[in-house]
Amino acid sequence: MHAAARAIAASALTAWLVVLAPAAFAQTAEPSSPAKKELVARVLKLQQPGVENLGRTLAEQPALQLAAPVRAAIARLPQDKREAVARQIEADVQRYAEEVVPIVRDRAVALAPPTLGPMIEQRFTEEELRQLVAILESPINARYQALGLEMQRALGTKLVAETRAAVDPKFKALEQSVQSRLRAAFAAANAASAAGTTGAGSSAPGARVPAASGAAAGK
Repeated sequence: MHAAARAIAASALTAWLVVLAPAAFAQTAEPSSPAKKELVARVLKLQQPGVENLGRTLAEQPALQLAAPVRAAIARLPQDKREAVARQIEADVQRYAEEVVPIVRDRAVALAPPTLGPMIEQRFTEEELRQLVAILESPINARYQALGLEMQRALGTKLVAETRAAVDPKFKALEQSVQSRLRAAFAAANAASAAGTTGAGSSAPGARVPAASGAAAGK
């Protein structure tokens, strides 16, 4: 899941808590009632997609954190090995997601009522909950939420186009700096290995420094 998708998942779960923000921070002494509990249950049901997205995001986060070091490692492989290894790792990540996402997503759905329900019931009055349900169930809100992904994509596309000229040179400079440091480290390691090997006048096998390539940039 990319940054835009994570943002959507987070906003889907929290936007409704901000609708009546002033009331949300005001503790209410209003006693509970079956009607109020039913309204809370309706709010949670309406927000179940956001809860599921949060679970999916949290489940995928560890795999996402592996992306940068994995790309860097693949970039150091021989050119003819990179594509096959990348496909194998992609399949591993897909299997991980298929196994782990349902576990965390379903647990998020199960935890939402006992975790979020009391918070909502305590901080909103029955009348405020009616207003909140009306907002969440309104066709206008549904249309706005449906537009969310399209808006994220539109903004993302525009943002990339507007910042590419400023960002690309900085990224290339970073890539060159990283490659330079790697070459220096490999050279030092090879020199130490050669010095410690009697009669060896060449670098240790497998210690060749890979040339800079687009793969190192995660392309």
